[in-house]
Amino acid sequence: MAESYDELLATGVAAAKAGAVVLRRYFRSGDLEVARKADNDFVTRADRESEAAVLGEIRRRFPGHRILAEEGGRGAGGSEYQWLVDPLDGTTNFLQGLPVWCISVACMRGGEVVAGVVLDPPGENLFTAALGSGARWNGRPMAVSGHPGISGSFLATGYPFRAHATLGVYLDVFREAFLAAKAIRRCGAAALDLAYTAAGVYDGFFEFRLSPWDIGAGVLLVREAGGAVTDVDGGEGFFTGGNVVAGSPAVQRELRDVVARHASEADLDRISPPQRKSGVAPRPSSRRAAGAREG
Repeated sequence: MAESYDELLATGVAAAKAGAVVLRRYFRSGDLEVARKADNDFVTRADRESEAAVLGEIRRRFPGHRILAEEGGRGAGGSEYQWLVDPLDGTTNFLQGLPVWCISVACMRGGEVVAGVVLDPPGENLFTAALGSGARWNGRPMAVSGHPGISGSFLATGYPFRAHATLGVYLDVFREAFLAAKAIRRCGAAALDLAYTAAGVYDGFFEFRLSPWDIGAGVLLVREAGGAVTDVDGGEGFFTGGNVVAGSPAVQRELRDVVARHASEADLDRISPPQRKSGVAPRPSSRRAAGAREG
């Protein structure tokens, strides 16, 4: 019988909802202080206050756990548990008044994600998963699509705005995938893209140079929904390199083949070295690494 991570999942839900209270107050309010972290990468008062609310809920329940959060929240200590927190994924959408943004909260144990939450306040969508217990969308079980391959698929992606040097490779991948797929969408919130891939709305997803907090919850959602997630080489290096290929097993396999025809992890590292340490311990390889959830 699978170990229960219900308490961690409940904490993730409560934390995400605490952040949502802050974000709803600021969305389209015109009352935001905006700072530039890097080209086309912004942070606002809403991000920081949401993160404080999320972290406050986690620390209240698990004060000894480590935390890695986008806006700088950290938790010291030697706990085997670590939380990955994105208090506002889709900040540019949020700033523009576009209701496509979310909160992502995940908990890792020994390098493996064991609980994950993606909350979409504008759409009132809550995506949750616990290791070995499946994935849910607003409380109902969800599963990846049964699409048989990349041909005619409905894909999601994100532009490499943090790694412009990879744009040439990315466009080569995009062109090949575009010519095979039914359509490709770029909505600007990777955590939400992964959640909708887990729900079977998208058949697959790919993006380069994401951060651990962008993908922590989404990785578990996809896998617990029966899908596959790997890096470009088919391994577990996505938390280190930030390169992700996800989807239903058949689509993910063919989509990764497309990406691999244009670049490897080593190629991407040469073109655009990762800008920072991930802060996440690598997960030991296992039979579950790239495949669907065991029944």
